[in-house]
Amino acid sequence: MPSTQTLSQKVEQKLYQAAGAISAFSYPLGWEKLEIDENRSLWASYTPNYVPGPPLKGNTTADLAIIGGGFTGVSTAHHFAARYPQKRVIILEAKSLANGASGRNGGMMLNWVYGTGPMSEETTRRVYQATSKTIDDIEKTIKTNNLEVSYRRDGCFEVFTDEERAVEAQKEVAYLNQLGIPIQFLDAAAVRQHIGLNNIYGGLFDPSEGQLNGVQFIRGLRPILIEQGVEIYEHSPVLKIREGSTITLTTPEGEVKAKAILLATNGYTGKLGYFRKAYFPLHSHVFATSPLSQEQSSKLGWRGTAGFADDLNRISYATQTKEGHLVFGGGSNISYGYLFNNRTAFPGSPDSAGPAFRDMQKTLNSYLPGSEKYPMTYRWTGTLAISLRRNCSIGVRGEYGNVYFALGYSGHGVTAANMAGRVLTDIYSKSDEKWRGLPFVNAPFSPIPLEPFRWMGYQMVTRLTGRSPREPFR
Repeated sequence: MPSTQTLSQKVEQKLYQAAGAISAFSYPLGWEKLEIDENRSLWASYTPNYVPGPPLKGNTTADLAIIGGGFTGVSTAHHFAARYPQKRVIILEAKSLANGASGRNGGMMLNWVYGTGPMSEETTRRVYQATSKTIDDIEKTIKTNNLEVSYRRDGCFEVFTDEERAVEAQKEVAYLNQLGIPIQFLDAAAVRQHIGLNNIYGGLFDPSEGQLNGVQFIRGLRPILIEQGVEIYEHSPVLKIREGSTITLTTPEGEVKAKAILLATNGYTGKLGYFRKAYFPLHSHVFATSPLSQEQSSKLGWRGTAGFADDLNRISYATQTKEGHLVFGGGSNISYGYLFNNRTAFPGSPDSAGPAFRDMQKTLNSYLPGSEKYPMTYRWTGTLAISLRRNCSIGVRGEYGNVYFALGYSGHGVTAANMAGRVLTDIYSKSDEKWRGLPFVNAPFSPIPLEPFRWMGYQMVTRLTGRSPREPFR
């Protein structure tokens, strides 16, 4: 759809261009440090008896060494080991499987990827088909392996808080339907038959979307991966990477010499010295209530739908789990935060972000009056990788073409990161024809200045425009 820039968007773009022009004097990598805190999410509470595997000790070799045990790393290990059962695959996880963003998100399995820009009809179909098939594959994996995973797949909404945007959305649905994409537009009254939301003018409904407990999914796959021959080492942070035709990875107690590696670290990737100007780690706050009874859900007007997200720049999103928990994130600048020097752990306990959670609870209550009376039983914070254009990139780099990567999901990673496993395996196999030309394959990133201009730019943009840094603007 065509778009124009508002004054605040133009101001935002100029501020970041100015910061980038003087970023040559930025902080060196050595001034940063890796910080990884505990996953306190609702999702993690569903695996109370999980015992992380042992760390890597001593020296070993691998055909593929995967750094990171989230959706990207685990999905790649699963697909790669199935394709190449004779090859040795190792996962090195700094803490425990699903400790990062894969285990701390809002849980929504959504189609599309962010930051693609205008797409042709063919590319639009291909992107939708790729993400929709990924959600199919997640569900198939759960059922085939009898995994104990809480999930639902009864559709999600994108709702519109502006009448003009709702009108434009109807045109977009008509266009997408012509392409065979089964998205529906519902007016406000029809949306409220599913979720009783206030202050909206309608919404897009995608019946193929849903919600997933990522911690259960990833940790449930561990025995499957081990059976495939994948070696998993937890509490094994990679401290150093030395590239070459054989790549050497150093951990606190061991070393891996690998023919190829995968950077499956998303918001933590910069700590390894890669993609430092491609994205910044953004801390996103999320909360969940205790399970609501069917009667309580009915009073709120939540009926048979996995979740919704709104159309605002600081997106609000909410889902209800199969067990009845309301999960909510976003809604304002205070619900997100960038910490100086690219810090990757939010300091203190969830109480440290108390004002953000209180603000978020009010936002949810503005959409669902009465929800404020249900206390926040779980509060957590996770680190996202946010690129300037909100785009992700999946591909390969390096002098020897043996450094694979996938990052920059910008909050849309439940589906995209699981899709990355299949994409990366196909790229490795040189059988990636179906992915070629798609906007997330080896996609370039718009450079973001490093410190101290990164922090300065973020503060100026968010305070002056009320937006998170992003281009192009839609």
